[in-house]
Amino acid sequence: MALMGAPAIASAADPVKIGFVTTLTTGAGAIGKDMREAVDLAVEHLGGKMAGRDIEVIYEDDGFKPEIGKQKTDKLVKKDNVDFIAGYIWSHVLMASYKSAVDNDTFMISSNAGPSPLAGKLCHENLFSTSWQNDQTTMAMGEVLNQRGIKKLYIMAPNYAAGKNMVSGVERTFKGEIIGKDMTKFPDQLDFSAELAKVRAAEPDALFVFYPGKHGAQFITQYAQAELNKTVPLYTTFTIDSISLPRVGELAEGSLMTMFWSPDLDTPGNKKFVTDFKAKYGHYPSHYAAQSYDSIMLINSAVEKVNGDLSDRAAVRSALKAADFESVRGELKFGNNHIPIQNFYLREVVKDENGDYTTKIVSTVYENHQDPYAQECSMK
Repeated sequence: MALMGAPAIASAADPVKIGFVTTLTTGAGAIGKDMREAVDLAVEHLGGKMAGRDIEVIYEDDGFKPEIGKQKTDKLVKKDNVDFIAGYIWSHVLMASYKSAVDNDTFMISSNAGPSPLAGKLCHENLFSTSWQNDQTTMAMGEVLNQRGIKKLYIMAPNYAAGKNMVSGVERTFKGEIIGKDMTKFPDQLDFSAELAKVRAAEPDALFVFYPGKHGAQFITQYAQAELNKTVPLYTTFTIDSISLPRVGELAEGSLMTMFWSPDLDTPGNKKFVTDFKAKYGHYPSHYAAQSYDSIMLINSAVEKVNGDLSDRAAVRSALKAADFESVRGELKFGNNHIPIQNFYLREVVKDENGDYTTKIVSTVYENHQDPYAQECSMK
């Protein structure tokens, strides 16, 4: 008889069951669609099998709400008895959901969200990430601002867990003066005219913003309409991506951002991923897609390493931490808190040879960077 809360032991004839929680509806549904496309491509690349077992992916829509995300996570763990659970765009959704998985001995891979508590004091042996800890990308941006001689900075970001982490990252490394900061309502606020008027009056050397999804497209449009693009250089994280570029590319051309990944990253795994993604779906993948693809490949690496036998949880956990596969970033190496130790790059919005907007790597900002919360994690 199985212990209460422990996953049922599957036979080799059973599929490897992966729950994938993302946002498939609301204005943020475009992100979830990109992630789902990447997962489907990964399954296709694997021939639909892991260690000879069929792959079954169960998608669930969190509706952009923490309470729904938790409900869907509970369903996947307790009703569907998934072996792994992945996805999670939003930090507040992951924070509401993670205990439902890890406390029931289900392995969880965050494909995007990286809230600081889960990298630090709330780290867990069953929780892994194929993205980052939220602060890291903006810590790299703070270094870029220093390198470019920015002395007076204005900051805008949404007032929720990830927004606070993003601002914290910039503040951690930027050496100049922050002359203004607006934390806007999330997800309800889509009109930034009042804040942009304050930016104009402050006359900063640069404006840094973090606005993911549809908020990013709205911000870029309003920033250009206010003609601040002519006077205040814009630096962003998670605001401009391959999902929004078809809409705002002309307005965003030449703008700069930091990220661990770019479509032009020169690794074998990334070349195959980007080439096949574009061939299958007709557009560039986003970083959300890249991380989701890696999530499936990470799971596959573990399943293969234990020859499809998922009953030994310690062995599966060890196999996940080994991350023995060709990541889109090249090598995937985990820190003690199961957050990747990785490079971060400065990227620029450009047109490719076909006239489509994309990003290219300008320089490497950090090499083998570990997040600052790892020291608070008790795992070794």
